[in-house]
Amino acid sequence: MARYYTNNNFFRQMPNALLARYFQTHRLFGDLDFSAMKEGKPDALFEAWRTLSEAQRNGMDAEFRDIFDMSCEKGFRAMIDEAEFQMDEDEFTIWVEKLSGLPSHFDRAMLVYLDHNACWKGATRFYHADTLSYWRKRKNLPQKKAETDDDSIQELAGRIRTYFHHTEGRGNNCVVEPFRRGELEYFFAYPEDYSQQSSEWVNGEFAHRPHNPAFEVIFVYSGKEGSLDLYFRGSYKAIEPLQSMFATAILKLDKLPPDPKDARIYDLAPLLQKSFDFAPAVGSGIENVVVKKLRLSSREKKGDRITLEADTSENQDAVYILLDQIRGSLPLNMYNVTQVELAASVVVDADKPAKQVTFRITYPNSCSLKYDELDLKLRDMLEASGIEPKEPKEEVGAVEALVRAEA
Repeated sequence: MARYYTNNNFFRQMPNALLARYFQTHRLFGDLDFSAMKEGKPDALFEAWRTLSEAQRNGMDAEFRDIFDMSCEKGFRAMIDEAEFQMDEDEFTIWVEKLSGLPSHFDRAMLVYLDHNACWKGATRFYHADTLSYWRKRKNLPQKKAETDDDSIQELAGRIRTYFHHTEGRGNNCVVEPFRRGELEYFFAYPEDYSQQSSEWVNGEFAHRPHNPAFEVIFVYSGKEGSLDLYFRGSYKAIEPLQSMFATAILKLDKLPPDPKDARIYDLAPLLQKSFDFAPAVGSGIENVVVKKLRLSSREKKGDRITLEADTSENQDAVYILLDQIRGSLPLNMYNVTQVELAASVVVDADKPAKQVTFRITYPNSCSLKYDELDLKLRDMLEASGIEPKEPKEEVGAVEALVRAEA
C-alpha cells in the first residue's frame, strides 16, 4: 500500500519527545509542553506549526518528507548498510541493537537523523535506489577495484557533462557522489537538466518560476562479480556510452569490454500446470504464491496472443479454471507462455498482516522485481522453483581446455 505524506500524519506518527528534540535544533516552540500532549494527538503542535511563516515551514517540511520516507523496513535496511560502512564493528553492533529495540521505524528514522546524521545522506540515496525499476546490467567487466578518488569522480562527472551537452544540449553541470554498500560501489550522478517552469506559491503569491532541475544516472558496480548495473531514464542510445564512461573513469579501462549476449531464458511452460509448486526458502516469510495472469503467444502467427486473467481472491486456481474452459476449443500445444503475473503473500513484520507483492515475468528474461531485500527473496524463490534463469554453462575453447588439462 502506498504511503502518503502530510505533516499532520507525520506529527501523529512521531513520538512527542522526538518532535521536541527536532524543534529544539531549530530553536522553535520552546514554550510548548510536548510532554503534556497526548501521543498521536499533538493538537497544540498543529496550531503552533500553522503560525510559522512559509519560509520557516518549507525547509522543515522537506526534511519531514525524507524522514517519513525512511520510516519503513526498507529505509531501516538502508540506514544499517550505511552505518556499517561509517562505524567500527563494536560501535555498529551496539547501534543496531539500540535501534532494533525501538518501537517503530518512525523512532528509528528520527533518531538516525538527529544523532547519526553522517549516515543520513548515504542511507537516503540507498533507499531511493532500492525503489527504482528499469536497471540495465552489464557483465563481462574485470573484477577490479573501483577508483573513488576525487580525480576519478571528477573525470566521470566531466564525461557525463560533456556527453549530454554535446548530444542533447543539457548537462551543463554535473556532480557525482560515491557511496559504498557492502561489496557494492554506488555512484549517483546528477547532470543539469533542461530549464523548466514550475507553478509555485511564494509568500501567498502564485507564479510560474523557471528553475534548473537535475536528472539522475546511477551506477552500481560489483567488483566481485565484474558487473555494472545502470539506472537511467532516457534515450536507449545513451546506455552504452554511460557504461563506457564508467569503465574509463572509474575502472581505468582503455575501452568497454564486449557485452556477451545474454542467453538466459525463463522457463514459463511449467506454469501451465495447476499442480506446479513454488519453493520458497524456509524463513523467507513467503507464505503463498498465486498465478493471476497468463499470456499465451502463438507459435504459428507472430503477434497473436491470448491473455487469461482472473480474480484469485476467493479461488487461487481461478486462472486455471479459465484455462480448462478453453482447452477444448484451442490447441494449447500451438502456444507458448510468454508472460505470467504472480501475487506473493510475504510476512515482513510478524506483528502485521502479510504483504501482497505482485510482479511479472516476461519471456525471454525480463522480470519486474527489483533488487531490494524483499524482492531478492522472491528471486531466490523463483530460482529454487526452477523458473529464474541461470547463467549458461561455460564454453571452453579447445586451446584453453588443453591448457587447463596440463596445469
